[in-house]
Amino acid sequence: MAKYRLVLLRHGEGAWNKENRFCSWVDQKLSSDGIKEAQNCGKHLKALGFEFDLVFTSVLSRSIQTAWLVLEEMDQEWVPIQSSWRLNERHYGALIGLNRAEMALNHGEEQVKIWRRSYDVTPPPITESHPYYEDIYNDRRYKCTDVSQDNLPKAESLKDVLDRLLPYWNEKIVPELKSGKMILISAHGNSSRALLKHLEGISDEDIVNVTLPTGVPILLELDENLHPLGPHQFLGDQEAIQAAIKKVEDQGKVK
Repeated sequence: MAKYRLVLLRHGEGAWNKENRFCSWVDQKLSSDGIKEAQNCGKHLKALGFEFDLVFTSVLSRSIQTAWLVLEEMDQEWVPIQSSWRLNERHYGALIGLNRAEMALNHGEEQVKIWRRSYDVTPPPITESHPYYEDIYNDRRYKCTDVSQDNLPKAESLKDVLDRLLPYWNEKIVPELKSGKMILISAHGNSSRALLKHLEGISDEDIVNVTLPTGVPILLELDENLHPLGPHQFLGDQEAIQAAIKKVEDQGKVK
């Protein structure tokens, strides 16, 4: 019997997901398909009887917008939401804005897979000459963080994401979970992968093969020590979910 239950969610498809570009910390709204994904997620969670007490998001619009749409479909708009940059997507550095398929053509599919999926390989850092540098570092949301702007990352591996996520998990989310609250985390592909790696003890090598589709809720059932009672569960039509996973994996392949 699970002591705690937690739902993780990668946000619905964003505008740059649709264009197959590295989005990272550039703020993007959901695409029309992403809006539908979030709404369908909310409908499904409602049908399954989920009742949330608290929601955590990143500070990026696609994460927050997904949470809003899910709660609206569940008739739970009143549920409090807390947002932190520590749940942000991985910072892809100089790769931000680039098309994944074009990168695979120029650098090889294996190199793109390493940049996208590996645990401890960091892409080249973003510099002030990057076309999206000002969009990120002059954004007011990063003037209100718990670290100085000088200490915000310029590029991250998945290991770096886990390192900056864990203090927030341990200090903010775990106490709420252990108080008995049902929690939804509406985050991103890599922040969710990092948390799954931590909770499930996934090896550095095996995390490469963990792919999360957009807009699909993931249920984790945990014991009193927050150890999983079994592997994470994708909630929904399993055939459609496998097709969505393949779609994400194919983004890094030559078209």
